[in-house]
This record gives sequence, C-alpha cells and structure tokens, in this order.
Amino acid sequence: MLVPCLLFTLGLVLLIKGGDWFVDAATEIAHHYHVSELIIGATVVSIGTTLPEVMVSATSAVTGHGEIAYGNAIGSIICNTALIAAVTIAVRPPKVDAKAFQSSVIFFFAAAIIYAAIAVYYRAFSRLSGIFFLAYFIGYIIATIYQAKKSKLQPSEDEAKETEKPLWKQIALLIVGAALIAWGADLLVDNATIIAKKIGIPEAVIGLTLVALGTSLPELVTAITSLIKGHGSLSLGNIIGANLFNIVLVSGTATTIRPFEIPLEKYIGSVPTALAVDIPVMLFVMALLTLPPFFSGRMSRLQGILLLAIYIGFCIFQFAY
Repeated sequence: MLVPCLLFTLGLVLLIKGGDWFVDAATEIAHHYHVSELIIGATVVSIGTTLPEVMVSATSAVTGHGEIAYGNAIGSIICNTALIAAVTIAVRPPKVDAKAFQSSVIFFFAAAIIYAAIAVYYRAFSRLSGIFFLAYFIGYIIATIYQAKKSKLQPSEDEAKETEKPLWKQIALLIVGAALIAWGADLLVDNATIIAKKIGIPEAVIGLTLVALGTSLPELVTAITSLIKGHGSLSLGNIIGANLFNIVLVSGTATTIRPFEIPLEKYIGSVPTALAVDIPVMLFVMALLTLPPFFSGRMSRLQGILLLAIYIGFCIFQFAY
C-alpha cells in the first residue's frame, strides 16, 4: 500500500509541475509569434493534453475494446466541458475574443454533427470514417495556422522582453511539460485504482470515475494552472481544442486502427443510451459553453454552475440506470 501511495503522490507532483511548464511555454510561444493565446490553446496545448486519450483509445482499439475508445472520447468531452471548463468559469469567468473563438467552435460542431450522424445511421465507425476524421484534424490545424498568420497581435513592451528567451527552450519546455502531464496522469490513475481496490471500492465505480477523469487530468491541470497565471483564454482554447481532438484525433485514430460499433448494452426504449443520452449531452454542454460568449463576449458564473449541475446529473444517471 505504501508504494502505490508514493507513486500516486509522484504522479500528482508530475502533473502539477508539467502543467506549470506547459502553460508557461505555450504562453511564451504565443507571445513570440504574436498569436492569440486562445489559438495556441486550441492547437498546441490541446494536442499535448489530449495525448492520454489518444494512447488509451489506440490501445483499446488494438486490443479489440472499441467501446472503451468510444466512451473515452465522448466521456472526455463531457468531462472537459461540464466539469473542467465549468469549474474554471465558476471560479473566474474569462473574457473571450469571439472572433478568435469562432472557427474552433464551428470546426467542433461540424465534426460532432458528422460523428453523431454516423453513429445514428450506421451505429458503427468504419476505417473510412477514421481516415476522414484524421484528415479533418489536419485540415483544422492548417486552417488555424492560416488564421493565426492573419491575426497576429502587436507585442507589448512586456511581451517583447519575454520573447527574448530562446524559442527552442520554450519548445523543449512544452514537450517536457506534456510528457510530465501524460506520465503523471498515468501514475495517478493506475495507483489510485490500486488504492481504491485495496479499500474495497467496486471496479465498476473505478472505471466510471478514475479512468474517465484520469485521461482528462491534463486538461484539468492546464485549466487550473492557466487560471492561476491569469491566462483564461488559453484554458478555454485548450478545452475547445481538446474536445475537437477527442472526436477527430482520438476517435479517428482508434477507428482507423480497428473499426468498432457503438455500445449497445443499455437502451432507453428501443434507442441505445449512447445515442439517447451520451451524444445529446455532449452537444448540449458544448452549446451551453460556447454560444453565450458570442452575444456577451465573456463567460458567466451561471454557465459554470449549470454545467456542473448537468455533469452531476449525467454521472448519477450512469450509476443509477
């Protein structure tokens, strides 16, 4: 019991330190290229924090557990939005640049609607759909880089001083930070699972909580670190980018490796709960997160509270039904 506890603590330390380095480096890179922090958050940071989901889903696909890959992608989006983003907004609602925000949101909902249509119509994901989503991912990155070039920011005196630091050091710090986050999340989840089993928590509860939340820990750490450092836009961009990548990169990778069906174990009437609950909740929480800022230019604490309430209700349903 002592070794799992020590490794759990080590994982927590790695997550915190990795998140600190990752956010600092991403912010420095944004300043170096005079690019919006929201755009950096929606691309570079999101790829780094989505690595655990990619690894889990790819491994699940290789071993023939496609339902885990499906649940990991959808569950992570709901967790990122209705728990992680919700906590961030409830603590300190960030101001939002709607124009920088717009393209990422459009890309997400376009991908999510296509994903939902495939799930409803075919109730399975083919290798062709996986290749399509991976191509979509590449298209998003190209479009975001193009947008970044068009909307370069003029550096302030403080930013000019910050960009004097060598760029290669910031890129190295970004990579090391991402690696520490992924390693820390892995240690934390594995050893939390061992501890939970030893004190008698059922495996079903472990799978629905620790493993699902574990792959979203990098987003949580990045969000908290960004909030503390006053980079709310970076955190928000990270959430939106990570959610898009869960559909196009995580699911795309998994189904390209091995096509899989949607989970069909539970039904509401004649409709699988995956279609009746999971996908609709995913779409609704993202709409609740992203649409209000287009009208007000900022988030509100009420959004965060509502999202948290939805997440709690979603978890209760998963346990009770």
